[in-house]
Amino acid sequence: MGQERIILASGSSGRRWLLEQAGYSFEVKVSQVEEPLGGYADPASFVQAVAWSKARAVAEDMGRLGRTLVIAADTIGWLDGVPLLKPDDADHARSMLTAMQGRIHELWTGVCLWDLAGSWQIHWQEKSLVRVARMSQEEIGQYLQTRIWKGCSGSYAVDGPNDPVIQILEGSLSNVVGLPMESLAIRLEDWRKLAG
Repeated sequence: MGQERIILASGSSGRRWLLEQAGYSFEVKVSQVEEPLGGYADPASFVQAVAWSKARAVAEDMGRLGRTLVIAADTIGWLDGVPLLKPDDADHARSMLTAMQGRIHELWTGVCLWDLAGSWQIHWQEKSLVRVARMSQEEIGQYLQTRIWKGCSGSYAVDGPNDPVIQILEGSLSNVVGLPMESLAIRLEDWRKLAG
């Protein structure tokens, strides 16, 4: 029986951190799939399609390999029927935070696991409910100066369970970071059983 190999198809530092903290051994191979600007009626379909596209891109690039699994994910916020994507610049980030401050929005992550031996593939989506604290324009400006927002859907990164600005009302912290580790652990065990 060969050694298993896990490939993370993401450049996200948050996803790498989550896998490292959980003790997984993995490699990183960033997919070059661009996140669409829209075109999906609901967030679950959006993140499912993007995660699958990322997994497929890396899987096709690597070819068929035994006991190798690609993990791909996509995370977006969803407010008033509109996706909250990665901000283009600071002004875009400010407009998103202004719309979200004092309100609750949905945070969706889609995950795709792709077995490179060609025998197994699964994808699922998880939702969290997130409240952004009420902030004045001055406070939003301070937030943008002191917090990571570049490359983050919705223009924020949660700083643990006691974050003073980002409050998780429903769902897991890991899902908001970008990879739902609780459900991932279950599905990785399923893959190990099937991969033999």
